[in-house]
Amino acid sequence: MAFFRSVTALSRLRSRVGQQSNLSNSVRWLQMQSSADLDLHSQLKEMIPEQQERLKKVKSELGKAQLGNITVDMVIGGMRGMTGLLWETSLLDPDEGIRFRGLSIPECQKLLPAAKPDGEPLPEGLLWLLLTGKAFCILFADYVYKAIDALPVTAHPMTQFASGVMALQVQSEFQEAYEKGIHKSKYWEPTYEDSLNLIARVPVVAAYVYQRIYKDGKIIPKDDSLDYGGNFSHMLGFDDPKMLELMRLYVTIHSDHEGGNVSAHTGHLVASALSDPYLSFAAALNGLAGPLHGLANQEVLLWIKSVVDECGENVTTEQLKDYVWKTLNSGKVVPGFGHGVLRKTDPRYTCQREFALKHLPDDPLFQLVSKLFEVVPPILTKLGKVKNPWPNVDAHSGVLLNHFGLAEARYYTVLFGVSRSLGICSQLIWDRALGLPLERPKSVTLDWIEKNCKKAA
Repeated sequence: MAFFRSVTALSRLRSRVGQQSNLSNSVRWLQMQSSADLDLHSQLKEMIPEQQERLKKVKSELGKAQLGNITVDMVIGGMRGMTGLLWETSLLDPDEGIRFRGLSIPECQKLLPAAKPDGEPLPEGLLWLLLTGKAFCILFADYVYKAIDALPVTAHPMTQFASGVMALQVQSEFQEAYEKGIHKSKYWEPTYEDSLNLIARVPVVAAYVYQRIYKDGKIIPKDDSLDYGGNFSHMLGFDDPKMLELMRLYVTIHSDHEGGNVSAHTGHLVASALSDPYLSFAAALNGLAGPLHGLANQEVLLWIKSVVDECGENVTTEQLKDYVWKTLNSGKVVPGFGHGVLRKTDPRYTCQREFALKHLPDDPLFQLVSKLFEVVPPILTKLGKVKNPWPNVDAHSGVLLNHFGLAEARYYTVLFGVSRSLGICSQLIWDRALGLPLERPKSVTLDWIEKNCKKAA
């Protein structure tokens, strides 16, 4: 009955607002109602626990019930385990990890062009691979920032980065072509132009965000002698050859992770409405900024530094075990471990570990990460609730960046965003080339599930 009292009050509000020309009168009326039968917060506080228990019961009793070829668990569990997207550029295997157009990360490191013999693969080579399925090298960056200065310098780096990408949208060739009536069979062509322009410009925007927040705001010009990853490092202000190599590796391994993750799926979903690549990628960045997605790499370094603050750099195995248990017992997770799909150590973690062993074997934080690799999985396995106790890509990247001086953890997700432009934009070109439709899945209510699903035997 509390719910219906709220609905009745809201109906009265709509009627009254329609009669009021003065908005402040409506606001005062709403405030008066909030102390009586329109106390919406109290109504929700009363209803939410009931609905939470209802959802638990549905999951327990009807979770395995079939809805066609899927189950109720899949519907209410974030669509995990469902195959629902066509994504040409990469495929994620639970045991093997990511493959870019059929090539594993070690195979990419061997086959893609590098800036020097036995160096890390160039992101341009990966972009060519993602688009064509063949290995080669092309592309470079251009200038464009805009609009970022309108934001407070204290705004999160991802907020400033996404705003910069949105500002670039005024140059969209797809939007212009669509407004001129381009045939749908040709949609992929202006999408291609927008995508390559976007990929070229995001390092410039990202570097400006870094300089604006953490340095003196000075723009470091591009170096035409450098490649994509190397130039990004240069514009950030880091010219150590090893840091250039790290950025090449970082951009390459973070570029794509099939289509079901939040940022990739968001980019695909928004683009399915024929939004241009700038709008679609900006939406993807907002998903990437979430703590359960791209923001995790920031959380890992902060957590590792908290270990050092409490236990010192020369932490023993027993001290580390105690700290891990302390984290878990406080209701938190150990950042950098586990994955929604993978069931073994993330190969992106492995190649970063190999980079560290080659270039910074004595770094104290790297040695701590190595100890965590030994300590954390057995503890998570002992809990019995974790499907994948192994480290993921985020467990290592922050320590590598920190070693070469890029220690501002809040900025790390921007690096992830620059990298992810390669995968999302490559797939977007193919979405348009293949004429993939507007994404519009069917949704159901708890009432519907309870009425139409039988308990699993």
